[in-house]
Amino acid sequence: MRDGSWLDEQTFAPLSYAIPGLMPEGFSLLIGPPKAGKSWLALDFLLAVSGGREAVGKIAMAGKRRVLYLALEDGDRRMQDRCRTLLGDEPIPDLFHYMTDIQPGFVVHTLQAFIRRYPDTALIVIDTLGKVMPPSMPGESAYQRDYRVAGALKRVADANPGLAISALHHDRKAASEDFVDSVSGTHGLAGAADTIVVLARKRQATEALLMVTGRDVEEAEYALVMDSGLWTLDGLNLADAAATAQRREDASGLGDVSVNILQFVREHPDGCKAKDVVEKFGRDAYQYLGRLEESGRLMKPKRGFYIATDSIPGIEEEAS
Repeated sequence: MRDGSWLDEQTFAPLSYAIPGLMPEGFSLLIGPPKAGKSWLALDFLLAVSGGREAVGKIAMAGKRRVLYLALEDGDRRMQDRCRTLLGDEPIPDLFHYMTDIQPGFVVHTLQAFIRRYPDTALIVIDTLGKVMPPSMPGESAYQRDYRVAGALKRVADANPGLAISALHHDRKAASEDFVDSVSGTHGLAGAADTIVVLARKRQATEALLMVTGRDVEEAEYALVMDSGLWTLDGLNLADAAATAQRREDASGLGDVSVNILQFVREHPDGCKAKDVVEKFGRDAYQYLGRLEESGRLMKPKRGFYIATDSIPGIEEEAS
């Protein structure tokens, strides 16, 4: 039992990130459909951390740090091929460790043993969670089993400040408005995780979204592109990739003129006069403004004045 006086006097170390802005210390889930490129993305993260490279081509690392990859669906040949695809002529980092097999029921013990030997470990990835998921114990529900397993992995991460542990897992297949609900299995997995990262990519598409939420990370969606296994942030940085993701969403249901008008209004966070839009886009802009208002993308707090529903926190949710 602690009290407010004790808490008020504490000075805590800043939150440590394996991948700045995306994957903080603690336990995370990396979710996506089969063959969506989760393993390629995870390997990119691991090689970036261990080699001091840029993750997804744009996110700089502070230095080289040790990693462990439980690549339980791969072999040595495939691991070498994928590393060379991502690294090109660069050597595979010495701080990159991997295993392709693990005894059933010994994943936590294996991680603890590795950390005892290498206490400087920054990132551990389990690919996939299904490969180490035990059966339910007698009288244990599926939710209790999921929470027990995820909780055990979280405890390993929490016992080692600065360590990020991420487990790859499949999605539910069924569509959901809340991407957290895409986590396959019960809510026990998502409930125990500190961070949830969802990779959304249509089959054979080169574009994808990386959706992130968690206890310590900023909730956001980032645009990615893939080329021959290589994931790259679609933007100069995370903020730029988030803007690209927003433009993609707009373009999916709107024409070019509507997208441009919506972007113009967004550039005025405090709102925009209709006459300013008309001066820029012509008399037909009134019709586009009306359609954007009907779709919930714009609000009209007063006559002749528009504001984007995603410009002010809370307004978009109320509009929908």
